[in-house]
Amino acid sequence: MALVETVRQVRRLAAVSREAARLGLYAGQKATDAMALVPELVTAEAEPEADALALTALTDWCVRFSPAVAADAPDGLFLDISGVSHLWGGEAELMADFRARLADNGLAFRLAVADTPGAAWALAHFGRDETLAPPGGQAELLKPLPPSALRLDPEAAAQIARLGLRRLEQLIDLPRAPLGRRFGAHTLERLDQALGRSAEALRFRRPPTPWVARLAFVEPISTPDDMARVTQDVTAKLCARMLAEGQGGRRFEIAFHRVDGQTLPLTIGLSLAGRDAKRIARLFQPHLETIDPGFGIESVTICAYDVEPVSGRQVRLEAGLAPSMEDGLAPLVDRLVNRLGPERVWRAAPVESHVPELAVGRDTPLGAPVSEAAPWDRETPRPVRLFRRPEPLDAVMALTPDDPPRQFQWRGRTHIVRRAEGPERIGEEWWKRGIETVSAAHVRDYYRVENAEGMRFWLFRAGLYGDPDAPPKWWLHGLFG
Repeated sequence: MALVETVRQVRRLAAVSREAARLGLYAGQKATDAMALVPELVTAEAEPEADALALTALTDWCVRFSPAVAADAPDGLFLDISGVSHLWGGEAELMADFRARLADNGLAFRLAVADTPGAAWALAHFGRDETLAPPGGQAELLKPLPPSALRLDPEAAAQIARLGLRRLEQLIDLPRAPLGRRFGAHTLERLDQALGRSAEALRFRRPPTPWVARLAFVEPISTPDDMARVTQDVTAKLCARMLAEGQGGRRFEIAFHRVDGQTLPLTIGLSLAGRDAKRIARLFQPHLETIDPGFGIESVTICAYDVEPVSGRQVRLEAGLAPSMEDGLAPLVDRLVNRLGPERVWRAAPVESHVPELAVGRDTPLGAPVSEAAPWDRETPRPVRLFRRPEPLDAVMALTPDDPPRQFQWRGRTHIVRRAEGPERIGEEWWKRGIETVSAAHVRDYYRVENAEGMRFWLFRAGLYGDPDAPPKWWLHGLFG
């Protein structure tokens, strides 16, 4: 059997079965030549888009082995197992468990472990299956492999083959300058990446993190009580390690791995970096009811992201002291954010603009402010509640054009002004539209007024008295506390 695709108006084989390969067929061969060699060949249309989706799904499934997984299209995977292999008892045990699960799902893979992605790729494709390269020992294992194990450009690989270079050790022994001139800088780069002389960038499905903890179960679990208990246990396991190393995380992701291969993740965030296992587990609790255990959960992993140093806090000696931010405000903010969503819990931050609607932005609820704008001017206070849109006022009475109103009507109620302050003249940002658009209608005179009951308002007049083109209108823009 073979899969066929159209490449530059020519039908070619995209993949062949083992039986077809033994008969001399290969990927990239013209379909007509293949049918001439093997008349009984069964063909089907290749589906590269479906293959890419399947590889993405497999990448997500591999999170049970490592949080850092990168797809190597069209049929490969890179797993960064630095700092996680001990959860299985070692690299060999991790590889054996990985292969067993792939075999249970009907997938055949070649596996290798090495210090670098390039060496791991070469050993998996051209070396002995399940090769475990010792730390710093990939060079000796790479030497007997063919030069094509370096993932070279087709032109460079063909030129190397014409010169009779059949083993990587022959390339390694060549002087670097002639090697680069003859076969290109890309060949040198691939050789250095495989040997660990230079780093190779991978595009991981999730950001890599060394802060991982895992629990595996002898029997699958499915009850809500068991899931709540293992959430607490795996969180405590990770937080104990973070405590020992003086670190805390701002985002935690727990993943429940079902026996059918499905991975069900949950994510929570903290306003301040922390490592309190009980507090983090409580934030996961309301979301556990959304997890469908299916036929059972066989393992659970948790990862910490945005990890940063966190200093220890001394326990308060006096019960009468006010609670700290970590004890009082931060847990409340975390509960609200994880229940309502991060876009609904925010802190007002100053924005450098004299226009009231543009002078306020959204910032993180706690922690250092993201914005570096200058603070608000204390000489020109703004109301606690600023309306989304100014509301019109009726029956406004003022003694002179520049005086504050003596009374006004808002939402059907008349307010008598007892105290007033102003005006504060605010114009629009004319430099964004052009000075030719400036008019009296775009200039506001703001007043801070207080009625007889003590309510304080922030209102303004737009337009000028006696100006037929811009008659004055009064608006209420906000309320003070």
